[in-house]
Amino acid sequence: MSRNIDRLSSYRDMIDRRLGQLMPEEAGLYQKEVFKASRYSLLAKGKRLRPFLCLSFCEACGGNAEDALDFAAAIEMIHCYSLIHDDLPCMDDSDTRRGVPSCHKAFGYSTALLAGDGLLNRAFEVMSAQYEKVSPLGLLKAISTMSASSGVYGMIGGQVIDLRCENRLCSKNELYKMAELKTAALISGACKSGCYLAGSDEEKANAAYEYGHAIGIAFQIIDDMLDVEGDDKKVGKPGHLDEQNGKNTFVTVYGMDKCRDMAKELTTKALDYANMFGQNGPLLKDLALWLLKRDH
Repeated sequence: MSRNIDRLSSYRDMIDRRLGQLMPEEAGLYQKEVFKASRYSLLAKGKRLRPFLCLSFCEACGGNAEDALDFAAAIEMIHCYSLIHDDLPCMDDSDTRRGVPSCHKAFGYSTALLAGDGLLNRAFEVMSAQYEKVSPLGLLKAISTMSASSGVYGMIGGQVIDLRCENRLCSKNELYKMAELKTAALISGACKSGCYLAGSDEEKANAAYEYGHAIGIAFQIIDDMLDVEGDDKKVGKPGHLDEQNGKNTFVTVYGMDKCRDMAKELTTKALDYANMFGQNGPLLKDLALWLLKRDH
């Protein structure tokens, strides 16, 4: 497993370098502050899971990871925008992210809001410029997938459910749907878009989506567990925030023991879908198992 997880580290370094180039320090006089705030959050230490999945599935379907690099980096921009907005006082109200002050604590509420907006728009600007590197049809399918995954029927829709359920007990169906949209949608979208960038057929693209959906729900379950029992320094933000903010989580609804069982069951489901990707299957399996055991 260690060799495959080392690959995640090497890809992370490659993604970080490209993110720095795509969101440069140099900016116009009037845009300088928002660029600085965007880079502050975008280049903070992170797992780069979503772009890594995009590149991995692109390769698994016969594509070239280098050709998909900019698209994958743009997915991280979408993820980062969501984190900036998620930390705002009107949302989850977190003062820290990835071990440093949240964007709005470092740059102010208004600048953080605009930095998130800027990253979202920059992401689709970067994605749509990749038509010379990959099939235009595959690129269009990938952009459509990421638009839906991050929009009102995806990540934003999950945040709506999250806010609606504050300070009241939500149903198990609401909780699952919230995790499915707020967390798993962007992860499964990254997997599926990687297949499309390689010109994959729908069967493999859908298998990639199901893999991402399974690890995405498991990811949220483990996040909820880490909020209760994780090391604040490793997690990168204070623990027990969900409880303080009156949030419904898998822990509050199911308890820790059931959460562990659910995360294992979902990981097993992901392992089954990984079998469809031949020689890349072991990498995808190792990643799913690593995420199950993660401590941050």
